[in-house]
Amino acid sequence: MTSPAVPLKEALLAQIPSIRAFALSLTGNRDRADDLVQDTLMKAWAAAASFQEGTSLRAWLYTIMRNNFYSEHRKRWREVQDVDGVAAAGLISLPAQHGHLDLADFRVALARLPADQREALILIGASGFSYEEAAVICGVAIGTIKSRVNRARQRLMQQMAVDSPSDFGPDLAVTVEATPISQTVSSN
Repeated sequence: MTSPAVPLKEALLAQIPSIRAFALSLTGNRDRADDLVQDTLMKAWAAAASFQEGTSLRAWLYTIMRNNFYSEHRKRWREVQDVDGVAAAGLISLPAQHGHLDLADFRVALARLPADQREALILIGASGFSYEEAAVICGVAIGTIKSRVNRARQRLMQQMAVDSPSDFGPDLAVTVEATPISQTVSSN
């Protein structure tokens, strides 16, 4: 009373030294190679019905092992080893509410500015025009534009109670600190 599974089981067992050597060549680590051999044998046993008699069992096992190895390799490449939780602690998402509130406060403060200061600030700060271009657009001297922009910035900071870049929150403070205001003003 021998079932067809018995010859396949014996053939699989006979291939273990060969597939273990192949696993060692792939992984370079005995423990990982043993795990790979075990996974290969488990997958081969589960897919025994798909093995075609008369074909090379060894080649079939090598194919299963190779595919399994590369699948695991791709999966491990995306995973992060984080035993102490250091990487997870760095993956924070700051709440978006503060940004929306800051933007709402900014819009109110911007609307309170005198029209000439608001226009100058929007041309320089939001539209990206140079002081010279903004002066031509407004039909005033460059010094007048610079003065209006400076007064608008000072008034906005006063209305919004901003003393430093950190008042906007940790996400914006880093961006602002990377480009000091003195460099921004002098470059325009």
